[in-house]
Formats: sequence, structure tokens, C-alpha cells
Amino acid sequence: MTPKKLWIWLAVVMVASFAVLIFYGTEIYRKIPPIPEKVVSTDGTVIATKQDIKDGQNVWQSIGGQTVGSIWGHGAYIAPDWTADYLHRESVLLLDELAKKDHKVYKELPDDEQAKYQVLLKKELRTNTFNESKNEIVFSPERAEVQKQLSQYYSKLFMNDTSMAQLRDQYAIPKNTIKDTDRMAKMNAFFAWSTWVCITERPGDDVTYTNNWPHDELVGNVPPPSLHLWSGFSVLLLLGCVGLLVFYHARNKEEEISETLPLEDPLRNMKPTPSMKATLKYIWVVALLILVQMLAGVVTAHYGVEGSGFYGIPLDQFLPQSVSRSWHVQLAIFWIATSWLATGLYIAPAVSGHEPKYQKLGVNILFGALLIVVSGSLTGQWLGVMQKLGLVDNFLWGHQGYEYVELGRVWQILLLAGLILWLVLMVRALLPALRRKDDDRHLLTLFTLSAVAIALFYGAGLMYGRQTHMAIAEYWRWWVVHLWVEGFFEVFATVVAAFLFTRLGLLRLKHATNAVLFSTIIFLAGGILGTFHHLYFSATPTAVLALGATFSALEIVPLVLIGYEAYQNYQLSKSTKWIQAYKWPIYCFIAMCFWNFLGAGIFGFAINPPIALYYIQGLNTTAVHGHAALFGVYGILGIGLMMFVLRGLYPDRQWNDKLIGWAFWMINIGLLVMVTISLLPIGIMQSVASIKEGYWYARSAEFMQTDIMHFLRWMRVPGDILLAAGELLLVIFIIGLKLGWSLKEKR
Repeated sequence: MTPKKLWIWLAVVMVASFAVLIFYGTEIYRKIPPIPEKVVSTDGTVIATKQDIKDGQNVWQSIGGQTVGSIWGHGAYIAPDWTADYLHRESVLLLDELAKKDHKVYKELPDDEQAKYQVLLKKELRTNTFNESKNEIVFSPERAEVQKQLSQYYSKLFMNDTSMAQLRDQYAIPKNTIKDTDRMAKMNAFFAWSTWVCITERPGDDVTYTNNWPHDELVGNVPPPSLHLWSGFSVLLLLGCVGLLVFYHARNKEEEISETLPLEDPLRNMKPTPSMKATLKYIWVVALLILVQMLAGVVTAHYGVEGSGFYGIPLDQFLPQSVSRSWHVQLAIFWIATSWLATGLYIAPAVSGHEPKYQKLGVNILFGALLIVVSGSLTGQWLGVMQKLGLVDNFLWGHQGYEYVELGRVWQILLLAGLILWLVLMVRALLPALRRKDDDRHLLTLFTLSAVAIALFYGAGLMYGRQTHMAIAEYWRWWVVHLWVEGFFEVFATVVAAFLFTRLGLLRLKHATNAVLFSTIIFLAGGILGTFHHLYFSATPTAVLALGATFSALEIVPLVLIGYEAYQNYQLSKSTKWIQAYKWPIYCFIAMCFWNFLGAGIFGFAINPPIALYYIQGLNTTAVHGHAALFGVYGILGIGLMMFVLRGLYPDRQWNDKLIGWAFWMINIGLLVMVTISLLPIGIMQSVASIKEGYWYARSAEFMQTDIMHFLRWMRVPGDILLAAGELLLVIFIIGLKLGWSLKEKR
């Protein structure tokens, strides 16, 4: 297929996909569960107001939000999912109240009478009592009484009741996490409303706003037929598309590796420009952030076994788990993104052979801006979680409470401004090459478009406000996490890798161009609408579930040929003698292929079908996919790109293969060990518990604090040690390039 036809197909895929994504986004807006003006009991007593619920959402965000347990399944893993926890506690207490109404004690009743009250319980909870004309949700006196009891329970937990000390430790929630009774009352109102969404049936339907999630048979939350239907369809679609892709690949297979390989490194004599040299400081900062992120991960993992401290030190009083986890996640995104941005700034002048005026100054200004955003956002998150900011100030400067976009709104805006500055620096350096319209133009155009997407799509995170309905905020949040991080960064990396290999003379330009365009089409065909697979149970319509199931299956299709890509990279690493200088960057690409197949492919698809995610969303199976995909794919790819830049900045000497080799293998083996002997077994056991007993049980202290779970959490240590040691050796290697111990004889 010609590049022109591929461009047409790419345009069709993107226009059609975004049209559907935006259309069903409007459906989410139109069909969101109501936030009423008031929640009242049948006797007219006001239980909570609309403003209480909205402010309560902000209170929950201020303590770390999705880093302290989860809501609707999205968030951290040590504490429970508060909607599942609240729902089950509510159902147990309400059974007692319903029996008490008849002067009976529920637990003392025979099974047949208990069954009667279980039917009444489902009717009580599942009936939609939203009065649209009055804009009120109406609760029975019994349910209002249960709400009062649950408010007392959660107040004791999040404040400083000594009877809750052990449970707080098990959940890694510091005492006085919330210091103000008014704030606590509002967060209770938010918990109650977000749980009401999970158990209340949509008007005219027999499933709840969250498609009967979370699983809890006591209240009738069981998988609806649509989950089975679309899960089966997604598997069939995956098999069919895999067959078509293999057929296409076999039919259009051609020799990719250049017939006439260069006798020496074509990039060896390239003189780095001042702006290219200026990217070295980015790599030094990446090295520092890797170490800090690793330490934050160590602290966060330890909170799983000692929730109130670190080997006896009361660390939670000045570095709570919610802060260490936020830092761990945010720093991962920061160092990965910084390594990729530095690669783009390095490659743009190298490709065009043009150094624009003041380009180095722009690179240095961007560097300073990134430092301000990183340090400012991390500080703001700490201030927010420590309850040192008001609710408005927390949203602006502190902790937004949404996983992966925790940084305050001001820092978001500054980061977006930095990305736009990066885009300007990239485009002005690439303009001469774009104007030449030679054989490189297709790759250059796609490279430029992916840079535009990276700069602009982060802006989706600005589409929700401080008190935006959570279903809408989740929609836009996943635009950032899925489309920005998992989507256009992937396209950018694919193009960069093709550029590097064609510039080295190892790949035929025509094939590289067609392969990159075709890969981008296949990836975005599933990836754009695959965003919906994160929203199955976030109070979205059933159509979102159907689209998410269908197109997330397509995301796996390109990965079936990942072994071929890995083998091709391995062949390239052996193709000429001089290519040995690029051994470790290429090995990072090979490792990325492995983790793409295992982490994004196997572990990703294992949790993506609706019927699977119904039971295991937010369990440690998600952590398995998250670590293997985020670090294994994007992190190791970032390291590989960084190694290519360093190769160009230190062109005249061989590297210390032992040092970088040990770092490479320890990082990959450590990650594999940590994921497979700790997180995966925990996730599998939680999955069984969720299917058999209910989602609430799989996340409960009762289940998670058993001896076997403690043992499995401690089994993270061997993998963590290997991974941390590998990262430390990587940093030592980078420092050694400057100080000499990582360099050997001349090339």
C-alpha cells in the first residue's frame, strides 16, 4: 500500500474515532446520575445538600482521593474501594433495621425469613427514589438511620478514634487524616451519594448507573447479560482481526533491513549542536527522578505491611501513604516524559541539520520550567494531603485526587505551557526538513503530528473543574491517561525508533515509512475508542461498555507480531560490527517489545473484557498491568531513547558494558520477579475472593490482612531489591559518562 493511501486511512480512522468518542462523551454528559439539590428522608429531614456532596468530593480529593483506596474501582490498593465498602456495610445494617421495624433480630431469623428481608433490602436499595420534579433523593427512615450510623463509622476511621487505630494501620490511613468535623460530614455525604450511584437502577432499566458494579450478590449486584455478550464479542473480534493482520503481514512481507549496510556509523561524525548538547541536563534530571521515584515506591510498598510507619518510624505523620504513592506515580510520568521530550529536542536538529537561532535558550528555559512544575507540584500535593490548604487552594495548587493527574490545576496549566513550548522548539527545528519534501517527509510529518498531539492532548485534563461531576471528570481524565500517555506517546516513540534505524542506515526508508504509518493506523483504530474500557463502571451508559469492549480488543491486535519486531531489533543489533556501540539502546527496544507483549498484551487483555474487569477492577491484577506496562514499556523505552541520545553526546569512546549490562538485566529481571511472585498471586487470590464472596471482600482488611497475603506482600522484596539496584547502577553509569568510569577505549 502506498504512503498516500495509508495517510488517507489514518485520517479516516482518526476522524471517525474521535467523532464517536466525542458523541458518546456527550451521552455521558446527558445520562450522568443526578446530584440532587437535597437528600431527604420521607419525613422531610434533610440528610445532605447538593453543595455538601460537591464539597465532600473536594474533601476526598484533598486527602489524596484515588491514592487512598478508590471510588468506582479507580485508585490505590491498600485501603478499600469506599463505594463497595460503604454499600456492603449499608446492606448489612439495613437488614438489621428492616427486621427491627418488625420487632425482630435479623441474625436470629431462620433462612427463609432472612430471605424475605433480603428481597426487601434489594427493593429498598435498587429502587430509584430520585424525584426529578423536586430534584431530591428520598430515603426511608431506616435507610436514613443507616446513613447516620455509617457517618459515625467513617468519622471514627478518618479522624482519631482510638478504637479504629488497628484498622487505620491496615488501611495505611494516618490518624487525623481529616481534622475538621464539618469536612468529615461533607465527605460522608459524598461517600453516600457515590454509593447510591452504584446500587440505584437507571430509570427504565434493570441495571444500576454503574452497570451493577461492584459485585455483591446480597444487594443484587450481579453481572448483567451485556457484560457476557460484549466480552464474548470482544474475544471473537480479537481472533478475527489477528487472523487478518497475520494474513496482511504475510502478503505484504518484504525485506526490511537495508541490503547495503554502512561500513561505519553514519552518526559517528555528526556534530551535536548547542541545543542538542543542552539536553544532557535533562538526562541528569531523569536520573535523579528515577532514584527519588524508586525511594517513593519503596515507602509506598512498605505501607502495605506496616500501615503507620517505616520499620517503626511513624513516617505516616509527615509522609502519608497517599503522598508517597502520588509522588511514585507522578515522578514515573515526569521522568519518562522528560526522557522522551529530551529525545525529541535532540533529534529535531539532527534530522533537519538546522539549529534555529536561540534554540539552546529555549531548551534551557523549558528545562527550568519543568523543574518548577516538578518541584512545585510535589510540594503542593504534600501541602494538600496534610490539610494545610483550603478546598479551592487545594484544587489550584495541591492534590486533585485523580490518579495520574494528581497535580494541582496551576501546575497542570504550567505543564501544558511547557509542552507547547517544547512543540514550538521541535517545529522550528524541523521546518527546513519539512520544506524539503524528500523521501523523509512522511516520517517527518507523522513525527511532527505526534509532537502536536503530545503538546495539545494534555489539555484534556483542563476540561473538568473543581466540582465537576465525577463521571465527567473520569471521562476527561482518561483522555489524558489513555490517549496522551498510552496513545500519542506510543506513536511518537514508534516514529523516533524508525528515524534512528533509518538514520543509521539499517532499515530501508520506504519500508520504515509504510510500517510506521500502518502500525499507527492499527494502534489508533483500537486505541482511541479503547479509552472507553476504563469507563465501564464509571456511571456511563451501556453503549460505552459495548464500544470499550470492542475497541480495547483491537488494541491487542498489533501486539501479536511483537515477537517479530523484537527479533528484527535483535538482528539489527548483530548486523554490523559498529552497531555494537548501540547494543544497549537496541536491547532496551527488545525489552520494550517483551513488556509490550506481556504487560500491555497478556496482563492488559486479561483484565480488559467487561466480565473480567467487573470482578477485578482495582485489584492487584491492575497493579500487575500498571507496573509491567508503564515501567516495562514506556519506562524502558524511555531509557533506551535516553541511551541513544547519550551515544550521540559521547560518540568517541566505547561504553563500560559490564556496568550498563548489569543495570539492564537487573531492572528487567527485578520487574519480572516483583510482578510475578508478589503482585500477580495477590491479584489472582483477590479475583477468586471477588467472584466467590463479592468485590467488597476482596478489598477488605479481613481478607487482605491474612498471613498468606502478608507473606506475598513481603515477596516483593527480592524483585524490588533487584529493580532498585539496577536503577542505581543505571544512574551510576550515566554519572560515569561524565566522570569517566563508564567509558573505555576509543571507537
